[in-house]
Amino acid sequence: MTFLLRRIAFYLFTAWAAITLNFFIPRMIPGDPISSLLSRYQGRLSTDAIQSLRVLFGLDKNQSLFEQYIDYWNQLFHGNLGVSFTFFPSPVSEVIGNSLPWTLGLVGITTIISFLLGTALGVVAGWRRGSWIDGLMPATTFLSSIPYFWLGLVAIALLAGPGSFFPSSGGYEPGLVPAFDQYFIPSAVQHSLLPAATILISSMSGWVLGMRNMMVTVSAEDYITVAHAKGLSERRVALSYAARNALLPNVSGFALALGFIVGGTLLVEIVFSYPGLGYQLFQAVGAKDYPLMQGIFLIITIAVLVANLLADVAYLLLDPRTRKSG
Repeated sequence: MTFLLRRIAFYLFTAWAAITLNFFIPRMIPGDPISSLLSRYQGRLSTDAIQSLRVLFGLDKNQSLFEQYIDYWNQLFHGNLGVSFTFFPSPVSEVIGNSLPWTLGLVGITTIISFLLGTALGVVAGWRRGSWIDGLMPATTFLSSIPYFWLGLVAIALLAGPGSFFPSSGGYEPGLVPAFDQYFIPSAVQHSLLPAATILISSMSGWVLGMRNMMVTVSAEDYITVAHAKGLSERRVALSYAARNALLPNVSGFALALGFIVGGTLLVEIVFSYPGLGYQLFQAVGAKDYPLMQGIFLIITIAVLVANLLADVAYLLLDPRTRKSG
């Protein structure tokens, strides 16, 4: 319990530091973000309207930096992430709310599937060394070293194009209205196939390699020899003794991977113009949309910290030595 409380205190401090940096970094970037918004209106706004925009976006020069910082925290506690420049006058929370399901659906499902398949294949490859599955390890090593976005570009070049079943961009067919009906759902699934495949192929290879190497290491331990000497079945030794102990690093990595689901695979979403958080962040950087950038960074930071905490809890439950050290 002491170990867990220390970790929670550490993550709370880390969250404060991340949120503080999230406030100061955009204000240190040269340029005036209001100017990018005014350019859309071709300078037709009055001085009073411009000042109102500065107050609205928390950039009022009549306030000190410390007062802006306190006001920023006050807005966060009230769930107010500000108003987006790019999608003005839509609030940042609404923009994130529209994009988050796309990222969770694409990256979340592929992460879970790749973890389950990769871990299962890694158990078999590590336990049955010399088998045909173990012989695929050089190929998995190669695939795990290839960036997601490069696989995406190759997939578009080879599989997408005029008359192809696989769309090269977007999240659904233009003209459709997002809804749970027989028109939108098939279109959304069809548009997600290529980006999902690129993420699945590369990430699953990493899980296979990690689990296979841990299984090889664990198989040489004394307690595995003792389990065999007791006459236990091969399957029970493999699953209950070897795989259970070899699983710890993968469980920790999976918890961290869950945190990065929210951030999505930025470059994959850019390559496929997929309407997730990563693509929105790319648009926000190009438009100097500081409120949207801050909101997305905040969501990603919180997700990663929660995932790290879940990894610590998983270790606490699976490894008795952690409980003793706490």
